[in-house]
Amino acid sequence: MDVSERLSFFAALFNVDTNPTQGMWLLYVVIFLLSVVVYKLGFAKKLPILKSVMIYLFLALGCTVLTFLGVFLPVAEGLVVAALILIIYKIRLYQSKVKPE
Repeated sequence: MDVSERLSFFAALFNVDTNPTQGMWLLYVVIFLLSVVVYKLGFAKKLPILKSVMIYLFLALGCTVLTFLGVFLPVAEGLVVAALILIIYKIRLYQSKVKPE
């Protein structure tokens, strides 16, 4: 069984099978950045700086686990879809607030 056939899109894009160190770091960075975008678009509230640091610290720790799962499962792809949905939602929300009816 060929492992490269079972890789997720981003894992295959970053060549996790041929260059695992660099590929895993790139996958981690992408998953972390997409998680930050999804958090900011969907869940973030105005918090004190220390609480924000703690949120991002735990987000970084959670993304470590998601990176290992993201090699074979579509974790980053799901985060891309979630980010796109939240971006569309925010645009529509902004348009409905600006346009008087």
